[in-house]
Amino acid sequence: MTDKVIESNNVTVYGVVISKPEFSHEMYGEGFYMVYLEVPRLSDISDILPVTISERLIQGLNITVGSTLLVEGQLRSYNKYQEGSNKLILTIFARNLKAEDQEVKNPNQIYLDGYICKKPIYRTTPFGREITDMLLAVNRPYNKSDYIPCIAWGRNARYSENLKVGERIRIWGRIQSRNYQKKVSENEVITRTAYEVSISKMEVLAEDTDEIKDKTDEEREE
Repeated sequence: MTDKVIESNNVTVYGVVISKPEFSHEMYGEGFYMVYLEVPRLSDISDILPVTISERLIQGLNITVGSTLLVEGQLRSYNKYQEGSNKLILTIFARNLKAEDQEVKNPNQIYLDGYICKKPIYRTTPFGREITDMLLAVNRPYNKSDYIPCIAWGRNARYSENLKVGERIRIWGRIQSRNYQKKVSENEVITRTAYEVSISKMEVLAEDTDEIKDKTDEEREE
């Protein structure tokens, strides 16, 4: 069961540590720490991504600001109560770490196999780019699921617009961070960061089988 879950949610990121490991929480007597990783894109932009690391993985590694880190794991979600409502929080849950310089062809890649759990929303940007927002439910053990916001572009966006709730899809892409502003009062605006998966390739599977019903892809880099 666990192996199948790992296969359905697989992340590899490589970048520069920009924050010291900070204690996050404890579960079943095991401590977990949070660090932020600056992961480059092909352009001059970088994504700032949160990584949750078990104290077992940290032992023996010199994780300091400015050091490089290769992380293999999963993208997970949980709800956190903030400002009177539940907020979906995303983090990369590390399973393996390497704190050394690496030659990595693609420093930010993710594969997900899950189900559409909310009607996709198609829109266009002020620059005329086509986008479809989707929410993907990816199963994990003990009857839990991770809910991952995903964005499809171009041809993928046009195709994704017609996907139905409950359809199973596989996607390949990268995790991106995006800053946005939220007005909290008449005179105060705060900047927040959202995390989502930018899709480069996707496959829609036939119901209850692994047979591919349709597939499409869109190469895009900001």
